[in-house]
Amino acid sequence: MAQRRWQLSGVTVALVACGAALLGSAGLGVALSDAGAASPPPVSPAGCSGSTPRLTVQGTGQASGTPDVLTAVFSFSTTSGTSAGALSQNNAEVAQALGTLAAGGVARRDLQTTALSLAPQYASPHGVPVLTGYQATETLSATLRTLSSAGSTIDSVVNATGNAAQIQSLAFSFGDPTTVQDAARADAVAQARSHAEAMAASAGRALGALCSLTDDTQPSFPGSQLNYAAAPAAGDAAVPVEPGTQVQTDQVTLVYSLEGR
Repeated sequence: MAQRRWQLSGVTVALVACGAALLGSAGLGVALSDAGAASPPPVSPAGCSGSTPRLTVQGTGQASGTPDVLTAVFSFSTTSGTSAGALSQNNAEVAQALGTLAAGGVARRDLQTTALSLAPQYASPHGVPVLTGYQATETLSATLRTLSSAGSTIDSVVNATGNAAQIQSLAFSFGDPTTVQDAARADAVAQARSHAEAMAASAGRALGALCSLTDDTQPSFPGSQLNYAAAPAAGDAAVPVEPGTQVQTDQVTLVYSLEGR
């Protein structure tokens, strides 16, 4: 009799365990179902439903400021009867330039090698190409963050490397363009809003809710160009550097709902 009660007890435990497993599976199924449910679609602003008439306008704004960063791109070319000789001479010139830039306060993170080439050179005195040597050229970009000494730094690099140096380009920019960019965006939005109000009034309507706002501006990289073929004579004044004023332009697209008057 005691043995029979033990068996019944075991059956009861098994049933309880099975029930718990079923409940757990059901709970898991609910959780998975909830997790996999699609998120609700974004809610349109009030007055921007599909049947509401809309007005799309664009605005272009501008803001100006004085750039405070100058990027100078140098190239250094050397020639020799052998490729190894040309490259070795070029390495020495570039090392001299790097040392001069470092002495002028340019941080290593603001120096970047952008190109390196090594090519044979030919002459054709009688119509037949004859190998005369090799030319090595390396291009170096330097970001100068102190404009008051940028001209002197450029002059020092050219003087230190002689006729091997050329200045490929100079480009001014903003170290932190956020302020002038935000001012241009604000001007663009104000212009677009003004256009929208005038157009709505002409149509006998009033502007409703702002349904969307898109910044259409593409990044731009303005810069002035300056080239040197050789180093200036000793004693010449430092290269004059004038940052001037740089204009930032921004374009936006606004979509408004229209309301009757």
